[in-house]
Amino acid sequence: MSLGPIVECVPNFSEGLDTEKIRDIVRAMRVDGVRLLDYSLDADHNRSVVTVAGTPEAVCEAAVQAVGKASHLIDLTQQTGVHPRIGAADVVPFVPVSGMSLVQCAMLARQAGMAIWRRFGVPVYFYEAAAARPDRVNLEDVRRGQFEGLLRESVRDSTRRPDVGGPELHATAGASAVGARKFLIAYNIYLAPGEKDADIAAARAVAKDVRASNGGLYGVKAMGVLANGRAQVSMNITDFCVTPMTKVHARVRDIARHYGVDIAEGELIGLIPEEAYEPNADWVRQTMEFDPERKVLERRLQHPLDWP
Repeated sequence: MSLGPIVECVPNFSEGLDTEKIRDIVRAMRVDGVRLLDYSLDADHNRSVVTVAGTPEAVCEAAVQAVGKASHLIDLTQQTGVHPRIGAADVVPFVPVSGMSLVQCAMLARQAGMAIWRRFGVPVYFYEAAAARPDRVNLEDVRRGQFEGLLRESVRDSTRRPDVGGPELHATAGASAVGARKFLIAYNIYLAPGEKDADIAAARAVAKDVRASNGGLYGVKAMGVLANGRAQVSMNITDFCVTPMTKVHARVRDIARHYGVDIAEGELIGLIPEEAYEPNADWVRQTMEFDPERKVLERRLQHPLDWP
């Protein structure tokens, strides 16, 4: 990897069942100057996450091509999943790694959004640091109503129209939320197995108590879901500097015990920055298949994956 500016992009796609479709999307991201760091399919949420990094212009082009390929391969009218979504390529965040500021990533997101609409007819909403309006900073506000609701509201309600393109959404690919943000850590904790209905109720209660919007931990978004037949607290940690992973793990454990359940293993979706890695922490030991050479971004940059 060059010593110049490096940006990460972590697009999420509304497909977690068809491996070949995701491989086709990943192949579309093969651009000179871009390295493939990670990709995974989540059948329970019917969702996939891809992580690439490289020079800003190259990563921007890779992201645009991925949205185009996803819009051809994924039909949201036939897609269901636990995870909220508005598009085939649901979210496309740009993240500064080195030599890039968040403001520069926001400009890159705007550039990508314009290209996505012009080339593929997929409307775009800008969010977080790239948001064009204050009511679109939070991704949850952009996603309100999901694809089905937004399909109607974007035409009827001017406040719900895309920032680029539209007002109609793409009939089968919906719209994409393109943004710029700091590192986000996608971290899930399973609850120890018990009675299924009670477990999922406990997971939802734990998620409610731990998430920031309910007075829980700063920068934590959480929901209780059923994944792989088990209850899971599914979280996004948006500011690991203020709320370290150790604190998240301990709080989930304590809240779960309050509801009479224990936590089991955890899992990381995608990568974490070196700064968030705590070698001797409980959460690291309890995370499935955690290999720092594969899961820490700065290390993975030196040993990227082969393109499929």
